[in-house]
Amino acid sequence: MSDLNMIFNLPFISDCLVKIALSVFCGFILGMERKSRSQAVGIRTLILICVSSALLSILSIYIPEHSPAQGDPTRIIAGVVSGIGFLGGGAILRQGMNIKGLTSAAIIWTTSAIGLCIGAGLYVQSIIVLVICETILIAVEKFEAKLFPAVHKKTLHITFENDSVEIDSINKIIEKSGVIICDLNLSRHISDGKLSLHYSVKTPQEMNFSKMIDEMKKDAPLREFSVTE
Repeated sequence: MSDLNMIFNLPFISDCLVKIALSVFCGFILGMERKSRSQAVGIRTLILICVSSALLSILSIYIPEHSPAQGDPTRIIAGVVSGIGFLGGGAILRQGMNIKGLTSAAIIWTTSAIGLCIGAGLYVQSIIVLVICETILIAVEKFEAKLFPAVHKKTLHITFENDSVEIDSINKIIEKSGVIICDLNLSRHISDGKLSLHYSVKTPQEMNFSKMIDEMKKDAPLREFSVTE
């Protein structure tokens, strides 16, 4: 009977609804940020993570207070912290030479932590962490882009009609475009005299290669230009 009184206790229900509503809000905010950047992890995923974490946190507090067994309230939370790593790992993808999804995986972890804190009644702390996370995701990205503009690894495949090409001049054209050269391999076609250069480079997030191609055409007899990740 006491269990039924607790289940239908209006203050208890109201407290749970506040926690669930706040967890929906936090998951929605973090999901909007990810979706605005066209990431695989979106609004629904992070809302579900935050809400389910909050619910499990409520459960971990409820069981030892109202169960004769008097279980350990940290065991459910520990299980959530361990299990969420598998979900975060699924957000990390390798695309060519680039690793993507690390930030999304970290947000999955953070969303779960926020949900657990909301479930435990730490409302102010949860909102503070939410604000800090949004600030980091928006403001620090701009700072990082200015400090380290070339972040994407790519390979440039450039072929010239003949081997009378000043490689130093080509290097200067590439670097002038804001591209960082990491490595260079070349091959010479003996039969027709063509020269192929293969650059491993780091490029800015928004990169227009048209200007680079036009500059190379002026400097050397360019035959082919391609970019791969």
